[in-house]
Amino acid sequence: MAPQQLIVDGVEVFIEGEGPQTVVMIHGWPDTHRLWDAQVAWLKGRYRCVRFTLPGFDTAQPARLASLVQMVDLFKAIVDRVSPGQPVTLLLHDWGAMFGYEFAAQHPDRVARIIGVDIGDTNSGAYLKSLTPKAKLMIAAYQVWLAMAWKLGGRLGDRMTRFMVRTLRCRTDPALIGWQMNYPYYLQWTGGYRAAARFVPQCPMLYVYGRRKPFLFHSPQWVQQLATLPGCAVREFKTGHWVMVEQPEAFNQCMGDWLAG
Repeated sequence: MAPQQLIVDGVEVFIEGEGPQTVVMIHGWPDTHRLWDAQVAWLKGRYRCVRFTLPGFDTAQPARLASLVQMVDLFKAIVDRVSPGQPVTLLLHDWGAMFGYEFAAQHPDRVARIIGVDIGDTNSGAYLKSLTPKAKLMIAAYQVWLAMAWKLGGRLGDRMTRFMVRTLRCRTDPALIGWQMNYPYYLQWTGGYRAAARFVPQCPMLYVYGRRKPFLFHSPQWVQQLATLPGCAVREFKTGHWVMVEQPEAFNQCMGDWLAG
């Protein structure tokens, strides 16, 4: 059966599956809604699965820059359309996690549970203190490179972006990747996201992360505290950043067990 489709603020929203609960899936860089193909296939027999490509990340559409306020407003509009009478579960990765955590902080009544993948308290002082000088340099290098690629745009911006994609061993189809996706890094380094809240979950949360990376995207204190909160859990995988792509079966089982529990 073909997914149901909605248009919200110029963004195409796909709805698949049936069930009393709705899972809203939000990807990050350099992905699209297709990131969640394996998760939708796993969940759609028991849950309504909602996903979309972040504004500006569809290279077939004109470039579009979304501020933090605009992103949260978009998420609110989508959640209100797809689940007006019931809070949703958020399934988040990368920049989708950063934006989704902000949405949950501003609209806690619209979020029942959160599954965060590989992004924790990245805007906290504890996280910055946990990084080695080498890790800080590596983070600055790839983020500034992508911010410059967004500023330059065009073919040069595309080449710079795809070079970084190869360097970071991302498995996204290069044909779907372009400089337009890099605006979160530009806004990050020009102060556009400074207002983001320090994330402390107000609902049950499963945090899944990959260990095989030069550095982690959370502080030790954050995961230790999260694991002690009622209804929350932390799971480590022997993968890189894209856990759901590198070990889809194990990730789906972990996610499904937690949701069922």
